[in-house]
Amino acid sequence: MKRFVMIGGGHAHLSVLEKFARQPVVGVERILITPNRYQNYSGMLPGWISGHYTREQSRIDLQPLVQAAGVKMINVSLINMDADQRRLFLSDGSTLTYDLLSMDVGSETQTDGLEGLGERLLPVKPLDDFFEKWPSIRKRALASKAFSLVIVGGGAAGVELALAAQYALRLEGASSPVTLIVSPDGLLRGHHTCVRRRVEHYLEQAGLILLEQAARGVSDGLLLSDGRFIPADQVIAATGAKPLPWLRTSGLALDEQGYILVDAHHRTQSHPEVFAAGDTCARMDVQMARSGVHAVKAGPVLAENVYALLTDFPGTTERLKSYHPRASSLYLLACGPRYAIASWGRWSFQGKWVWYLKNWIDRGFIRRFSLSTGAHSA
Repeated sequence: MKRFVMIGGGHAHLSVLEKFARQPVVGVERILITPNRYQNYSGMLPGWISGHYTREQSRIDLQPLVQAAGVKMINVSLINMDADQRRLFLSDGSTLTYDLLSMDVGSETQTDGLEGLGERLLPVKPLDDFFEKWPSIRKRALASKAFSLVIVGGGAAGVELALAAQYALRLEGASSPVTLIVSPDGLLRGHHTCVRRRVEHYLEQAGLILLEQAARGVSDGLLLSDGRFIPADQVIAATGAKPLPWLRTSGLALDEQGYILVDAHHRTQSHPEVFAAGDTCARMDVQMARSGVHAVKAGPVLAENVYALLTDFPGTTERLKSYHPRASSLYLLACGPRYAIASWGRWSFQGKWVWYLKNWIDRGFIRRFSLSTGAHSA
């Protein structure tokens, strides 16, 4: 019997599980390795901070889906692998071999230069940690009139987190503004100028403090490149991604940064029996931003390719599907209240209706993968 192992319950693997639930595979052992039975949805994190969603509404319970898919879920973490021997090393001390492997293990937050903050630093990833720790940060911020909360990171995640935190704390009576520190390269690099102008204007209206400086963490705050010191009770890092460190010893072919190299089929360059999707990989043929958008869009392609190999169709290798990322992706930036700014190439929109569009998309994503076992089987 073939053994197919999935590592991680991320966006792309949800599509693989859905495929198995709808089209069962005979004669294949299917295993999902993931540390948590719940998959937190990053798209609803700002809305959760703002109080628009509960924790339960912002995550997917994987258990009904894996049952419908005929998959065995093991709630441990992968700590290393030997790709040449097809062997996985798990956090409980056990090992597991595979015939076919798919990896959707995400990434970590790049915190270089901020480690001096010690316990005052909270990276936005892993999401499980952030969801657990934010309530206590909020409680401390509300209990102190001079609490200093700083968000570091000028991408979409940094903007959304800063606006969500500012809105939530102001709503409950906190008076200290949130500070958003972005690199000298500026806010929302890669987005059109009109989007950046909209966001800068909204940040000003919301009362945030925006600083374009390089920052270094010390024990009680941040030293800025212009010599200023910003005291900080809590710093949230939304400073971009870095690959998981154990990938360096995995035996897989990696790019210069340490991400898994994959082709248009999301098959690894070095090991044809290994697929990878989401933040953990880098395409050999095109450049893609590390965004959940691409993990979601690549998911159905990954599902079709894995299914094709497991069912051993004639000519499968030549007929694998490719994921072709669009030149521009739609980003809907939550602004704290039920209001959002849309970024799509050179086009930009804003308003309450944009938030409701985002809400409709996000809730639909959660509903799609949260159906009962019976509904998936049907």
